[in-house]
Amino acid sequence: MELNWAERRVKRRRDAREASRVGGAVSGSFGVTHVAGSGECFQGRSRHRRSLLRARVMDFVTSTAILPLLLGCVGVCSLFKLLQWLRTRACVRNAVVVITGATSGLGRECARVFHAAGAKLVLCGRNAEALEELTRELAASRATKVQTHKPYTVTFDLTDPGAIVGAAAEILQCFGYVDVLINNAGISYRGTIVDTNLDVDRRVMETNYFGPVALTKALLPSMIRRRQGHVVAISSIQGKISVPFRSAYAASKHATQAFFDCLRAEVERHDIEVTVVSPGYIQTSLSLNAVTADGSKYGVMDETTAQGRSPSQVARDVLAAVGKKKKDVVLADVAPSLAVYLRTLAPRLFFSLMASRARKEWKPKRC
Repeated sequence: MELNWAERRVKRRRDAREASRVGGAVSGSFGVTHVAGSGECFQGRSRHRRSLLRARVMDFVTSTAILPLLLGCVGVCSLFKLLQWLRTRACVRNAVVVITGATSGLGRECARVFHAAGAKLVLCGRNAEALEELTRELAASRATKVQTHKPYTVTFDLTDPGAIVGAAAEILQCFGYVDVLINNAGISYRGTIVDTNLDVDRRVMETNYFGPVALTKALLPSMIRRRQGHVVAISSIQGKISVPFRSAYAASKHATQAFFDCLRAEVERHDIEVTVVSPGYIQTSLSLNAVTADGSKYGVMDETTAQGRSPSQVARDVLAAVGKKKKDVVLADVAPSLAVYLRTLAPRLFFSLMASRARKEWKPKRC
């Protein structure tokens, strides 16, 4: 008797499922949208309607709100950058800007960028003919709507301490004052410490450190009297981290970083700005003109230098740093920038990496 009852129960369930399938087929044939007792069908259609509703809501939000909001944000950011650029150029318009090492490389590009922004330039270098050629080039350029000014030139050697005082006086005679001093002139170095003559270390320090320091000290009193001025030091990423076979260069840039950091703190009460710019590799002739351990010219274009940033882009970054009155600017790729933090946070790892780099670079030198 129990077995028959169980069989009848199973049969009823089977018949109900069969009726549900048949009813669904019939309702589909006659366009009936709902069959009483078909719970699964009703739940499936409800889920489908909810998904359609969500899709329509998302389409509505995307078409009427999100897309215009994104476009508006892009427009606001672009407008903000444009206003910043215009403000940057306006900050140096008619300002007296002194650039050392202006005859080549980054100094030459800085001269072009600041001239186009309407600055009154005093171009400094050792080669009078190259300075005059640059002056003629700038005077002939018409690629700006801003009123430009004919540059002055002052010829002197930064490694000659006796010439710097006279050069500073000549610079001040050009316009009567200096608004921005860009200490750009410098020399690079390649060699091992054990083989390098001490005279080479002194030569690099004279050009990269003592020369800019002496010129800054000579012009600083006039800035303090006016309570106005901006001193820029073009340092290097190697002023923050040391790289093998660059000892004299890295030492001079470390000293530069330290001196101008101290200067910034001391002249803040006189309303004078100090900016240290630390670029990575730049596509200039710096490695070609670098000195070696015995004082001779290196004469090789390093691969890292050839693949570096364009000097025109770095010059625009220098102009932006002056306009925004930035304190310290690093213009390097990700790896060198991370190395700066690695030197502080994980010094053992940094020293190990530099030792490995030294071994790799030293092997071909002994072959």
